[in-house]
Amino acid sequence: MVRVSGGSPLRQVIAGASIGNAVEWYDFAIYGFLATFIAANFFPAGDDTAALLNTFAIFAAAFVMRPLGGLVFGPLGDRLGRQRVLAIVILLMSGSTLAMGLLPTYEAIGVAAPLLLLFLRCLQGFSAGGEYGGGACYLAEFAPDERRGVTVTFIAWSGVVGFLLGSVTVTLLQTVLGDAAMDSYGWRIPFLIAGPLGLVGLYIRLRLSDTPAFEALAASDEVAASPLQEALQTAWRPILQVIGIMIIFNVGYYVVFTYLPTYFIKTLQFSKATAFVSITIACLVAIVLILPLAALSDRIGRRPLLVAGSVGFVVFVYPLFLLLNSGSVLGAIVAHAALAAIESAYIAVAVSTGVELFSTRVRYSGFSIGYNVCVAAFGGTTPYMVAWLTGSTGNNLAPAFYVVAAAVISLITALTLRESARRPLPEGVTAEVAAR
Repeated sequence: MVRVSGGSPLRQVIAGASIGNAVEWYDFAIYGFLATFIAANFFPAGDDTAALLNTFAIFAAAFVMRPLGGLVFGPLGDRLGRQRVLAIVILLMSGSTLAMGLLPTYEAIGVAAPLLLLFLRCLQGFSAGGEYGGGACYLAEFAPDERRGVTVTFIAWSGVVGFLLGSVTVTLLQTVLGDAAMDSYGWRIPFLIAGPLGLVGLYIRLRLSDTPAFEALAASDEVAASPLQEALQTAWRPILQVIGIMIIFNVGYYVVFTYLPTYFIKTLQFSKATAFVSITIACLVAIVLILPLAALSDRIGRRPLLVAGSVGFVVFVYPLFLLLNSGSVLGAIVAHAALAAIESAYIAVAVSTGVELFSTRVRYSGFSIGYNVCVAAFGGTTPYMVAWLTGSTGNNLAPAFYVVAAAVISLITALTLRESARRPLPEGVTAEVAAR
């Protein structure tokens, strides 16, 4: 067993960093899957379409808040330490989700109900802005150089696990309780579950020490006085590179795991049960592939997998969308699983590549800024954009072109990167300066 500072096992460090990300994606998943019940309970009756649109507008608000969370929590993590900030963000994330399950409905308090829902959703997004970057940096700074890829990628892997957990939880409740009970009280249960999940994560995080890299920085009195300013001045190129490599990461993720279940039902006219089976298989494919591919990147490098994932989307996404639209249920499920496999290759290395670009002084700030700006611009907007393209063109294959465009941009960005696998993390200066 590998041991880290303070005697904490590496697997405990991985659990502490990953559980918060799993809770984040669980929270995002249950909101989407419960959208119709939320619309019925938090908006006036009479216009179901308007209520559903308002529900998704509140869903999107979290993505607007993510860059702000990154701008606040990233510099805090670079000044106060990773462990403290990660404890704060998991408390905010799980607490806001738990509070959603306790909210009174529109019928009880009127317009205050959707306003409170909006506030809690914004709090979710704000805390999420500090969660992903912080967890990735925390794992990177504990990991041995030769295993950093697979260690950091537990963050991405745990996100898929959290998404699947949310999907399965909501589906089981709907099956057991039925629509009437779900509409009355059942929709609250998945939100309430986030409370204990968050407490477990908080307990683990409070028992962990900070990273050896940050502790060494603090001991030598080299902690950045203004991490945000320093990151923007000295690490602007790595920030832009993170945005670039994360475009297909986010577009692919939200097409495969968020949009396609709706596409199965609305566009392909398959049943909800078929959509659930397909998204479950897609998630399982990702869960099985991501960590072995990340381990492979520790042997052959990050760039080969970044290039393979990008090129995979460019070459195969159109034929796979043709298969999705073939009319065959089996063919559509196979296509969905294949898209998840391509996305897995990219997920397996994108996060570790991103955190390896920054020095310890500004790693939390720099990665959080780049990642969250990309999520806000290309993550939360992707389901809307591909749905709009499909509707406005009347072409069911239109989402494939959007994915190809995103993949080309990320491929070009990946080709600007130097290989970072098995190299020590940059410490006193930015990776951009260190590379000169």
